[in-house]
Amino acid sequence: MASGFVLVKCNCGYEQPVFRHAKSVVKCANCSATLAEPRGGKAKILAKIDKELE
Repeated sequence: MASGFVLVKCNCGYEQPVFRHAKSVVKCANCSATLAEPRGGKAKILAKIDKELE
């Protein structure tokens, strides 16, 4: 069963996990670029998704 987390890669090259149903804006821990925005249900992922996390 998937946890709802994905590993995303920012344009700066930094990778971090993001929850698919994020209720707040998720920013890169390295450069502060926006990685995901809340959209009522699933968040809009703005960065490249590398893989699904278990």
